[in-house]
Amino acid sequence: MRSLFIATSNDHKIIEVRSILGPDWQILSQKDTPLRLDVVESGRTFEANAAIKALAWASLLQSAATDLEAEWVLGDDSGLEVDALGGEPGIYSARYAALDSGVPGNSPDSDNTAKLLRRLNGVEEAQRTARFRCAIAVVAVTSPDPLSVHHFSGVCDGHILTAPSGTRGFGYDPVFVPKGESRSFAELGDEVKNRMSHRAKALAAARVHLLQS
Repeated sequence: MRSLFIATSNDHKIIEVRSILGPDWQILSQKDTPLRLDVVESGRTFEANAAIKALAWASLLQSAATDLEAEWVLGDDSGLEVDALGGEPGIYSARYAALDSGVPGNSPDSDNTAKLLRRLNGVEEAQRTARFRCAIAVVAVTSPDPLSVHHFSGVCDGHILTAPSGTRGFGYDPVFVPKGESRSFAELGDEVKNRMSHRAKALAAARVHLLQS
């Protein structure tokens, strides 16, 4: 069984990774270790932020005295890009609403979604095109070097609704309808979402690499 440490404290992401990769993988996270790390996502792209998280945790796991047996660290950064808003919220997806107040840290999903819908008020359906984008960075715990990071990406195109629909999922799922579907991610549910999502596509590529390593 391969062992993979997920560099996130987001329970939803951890659950998604476990579900997508399946039972043949041991998925570890911050919940499995007393180690704590406050990573500043200072990158200008999803790829840069994913690498920052992966390298920071790989360096800590390599140097710390821990019983955690992780072969690889996976950093994930993802978000929503809306064409009518020039690509917003982009890398600021998780803290979109907080940008208005200057308060650091992520915002509640409901606040981020509300701001997005306000910004799109009056925009016609044909102009509400968007995509979820996911960047994954993977690095071995034994070699936390920027030159050793492997990058993978996934995109899911769709459009934004005028109001939330559905109760499942997280983030912007209630207002995002993937291309070819008539229901939001929050209505389609995890099983369907995990076959077509941006994260599923990026993880599929990362999985092939890890199995060959």
